[in-house]
Amino acid sequence: MKRRLPLRARLAMMTASAVAIAIIGAAIACWFLTRDQLMHQMDEGLKLTRVGVGPELSRLIYKPAGCTFEQDVTRSPAPWLLDENNKMARAPEIRQYLMADGTVCTDPSSYRVPVSQADIDVAQGKSREALHTATAEDGTRVRVLTRSAPQGELQPDGPAPMPFTATSVARPLTEIDESLKNLGILLGIVSGIGILGAATTGVLVARAALKPVDKFTDVVEHIARTEDLDTTIPVEGKDEIARLGTSFNAMTSALKASRERQQRLIADAGHELRTPLTSLRTNTDLLLLSEEQNRPLPTSDKQRLLRNVRGQLRELSGLVIDLLELARPDRARNAPTSGVAALHTAVGNAVERARLRGPEVEFAVDLEPWHVRGEEQELERAVLNLLDNAVKFGPPDGVIDVNLRDGELTVRDHGPGIDPADAPYVFERFWRSTSARALPGSGLGLAIVARTVAESGGTVGLEPAEGGGTLARVRLPGTGRAPGQA
Repeated sequence: MKRRLPLRARLAMMTASAVAIAIIGAAIACWFLTRDQLMHQMDEGLKLTRVGVGPELSRLIYKPAGCTFEQDVTRSPAPWLLDENNKMARAPEIRQYLMADGTVCTDPSSYRVPVSQADIDVAQGKSREALHTATAEDGTRVRVLTRSAPQGELQPDGPAPMPFTATSVARPLTEIDESLKNLGILLGIVSGIGILGAATTGVLVARAALKPVDKFTDVVEHIARTEDLDTTIPVEGKDEIARLGTSFNAMTSALKASRERQQRLIADAGHELRTPLTSLRTNTDLLLLSEEQNRPLPTSDKQRLLRNVRGQLRELSGLVIDLLELARPDRARNAPTSGVAALHTAVGNAVERARLRGPEVEFAVDLEPWHVRGEEQELERAVLNLLDNAVKFGPPDGVIDVNLRDGELTVRDHGPGIDPADAPYVFERFWRSTSARALPGSGLGLAIVARTVAESGGTVGLEPAEGGGTLARVRLPGTGRAPGQA
């Protein structure tokens, strides 16, 4: 398996590569720009050259097979050009005389430059001038400018006189090529130094950029090693690392709170389970002891003990179910698996179950259709807990008012009412008011209600009712229309 480079090395390589690419690109662009500028200057110099007829042309003899110079003509490797005062002056250019049929006359002391089709087109009058790069016979690269010959051009002597129709002037590119070669070497050296500096800079940048990440890693490793959720990451600034540190601190705070809730749940559950288990053990020991000692208990006492055992088992079973409900993971409010439930159906089913538990209590029910996001079974259990709470604190033969209108469910009893000082705590786990500690229950029912309502995006609260009693108010977002109903 191929081993990946550390993040620090990858960041340094990417930084160095980016800078190196920029340096190489700038060097290449500089070389080409310089070349174009030098070529432009040479072209402008060629165009400004006034091409005239040198004195050697007067002794030029034209023949059908070509043209030659008289032997006594003193020649020089440098052709003749006209200066600004129309006087003959030596210049480094190479001069050729071009005829319409492609014949070229060149000073024999100078090397010859090949004629291109563009030059012939100028000699034939198809174009005014031609500018191109060529390679002379001796291998020298030259820049060639071909122009039409001026009017009144001197014609050579010979059996078949023929005027020259174009003149070519060529300048060697040796100096430019040498300059570009030296520039390329210089740019290569500078680029190499720049790339080396870029690599060094990349290492420094990677080290500086990942310094906060190193601190972050140390803290994470410390938490993983010690499970100390009190450790936080120092946050400075508002950059991405600061945002990551803030999010990590929020995560550790949430984990710490979750652990504290879990520990508190375990402690409270142990405390609540101890009472029914102790009572069960005591009653069971009494029954077994009477059988072992062959001293049967009176029938009334035995039935009383058995009824106590049954009641404690029911209480223990209900407590375990409530604990399992609270111990399950929280469902995200926007979870795609959440279905649509008919709240009015869940409330109706909960009322029927409450009637079976307390047949002497009357329920006044008024329900309107309302559909919410959630699970119908969980909503039914939450409503049943509200109804059980109302039955518990209401008069034995009282009336429980249950109404559902526009997404608001109200459950009202006609009991003594809730103490306003207890209202903020009634939905906490295992919390029980002073007046309720003597009544059956685990203190988890309203906590389950609050959790179920929150998962469906709603709110729940208890408040004193007008005229006495307690009013439970549940608000759930939804709609009065069934899914798919127009």
